[in-house]
Amino acid sequence: MALVRMNIAQSAGLLRALLVVTVLSGAALTEAVAQDSAPGTSPSPVAADEPSGIPTHPIQIFEQMGYWVAPFLAASIIAVWFAIERVVVLRQSRVIPADFVKTFLDSVKAGRLDAGTALKLCEKNDSSIASVFAHGVRKWGRPSVEVEQAIIDGGERQVGQLRRHLRVLNGVATVTPLLGLLGTVVGMIQAFNDIASAGAMGNADQLATGIAMALLTTAFGLAIAIPSLIMYMYLCGRVEVIVMEMDELAQNVVHLVCAESQQARAVASPPKRPRPAAEPVDVPRTAPEAVTT
Repeated sequence: MALVRMNIAQSAGLLRALLVVTVLSGAALTEAVAQDSAPGTSPSPVAADEPSGIPTHPIQIFEQMGYWVAPFLAASIIAVWFAIERVVVLRQSRVIPADFVKTFLDSVKAGRLDAGTALKLCEKNDSSIASVFAHGVRKWGRPSVEVEQAIIDGGERQVGQLRRHLRVLNGVATVTPLLGLLGTVVGMIQAFNDIASAGAMGNADQLATGIAMALLTTAFGLAIAIPSLIMYMYLCGRVEVIVMEMDELAQNVVHLVCAESQQARAVASPPKRPRPAAEPVDVPRTAPEAVTT
């Protein structure tokens, strides 16, 4: 019985010792976790080497993005170049000069121009509306159907010239968001790969920084695509306004140079006939008076 009591006492002592050790270990572990998670504490050596956030300076952003900067820079240069070029080309004074249109229409209405002179006047002017007028003048005196068809053919060519390079802006506005999405996907794949290779207990700061850097490509793509799309829509609306005005002016030319109009003018104002010369009047001769001697 004494031996049993001794064994029970020893076992109780061992249990008390194990309990004390467990409590002390848990307290130490809790204190260590609290120190690691408390704000203002110094980061661990592994976390100290990792970036704490994304860079905010433009040069640092370009350095972090690496080779993704090249396609975005090229797209922005293309968009700015062709936007400025179309703005210059689609000026009102360049496409439909008011002085030329007024002089041409007034001269044709007044009858001061014939087919040859009108064609030379259109060829001297390098505007789009002059090219459209020239197609109609070449059918001078023909039926209105032929004149109108010639005007339509010339107008379609000029509209194609006005819409030139607009597809480039539309392409930039379409491709750059997709390019940014591709950069985001590639960046997130690389970020998760870095986390997986770092171990099971990955660093959340490292993951957040990688994802944020990946999203920068999408931001760059949208920053280029939105102004390009706005400029494309503005220029398309500008072209539509110009086409409507050119069509209205071209209809005036059709009514002035077609055969029906020429005949109507001839009937309304017949040419003046020359006045016939007066016939000589025979004056009867009187007999000479007798000479008295």
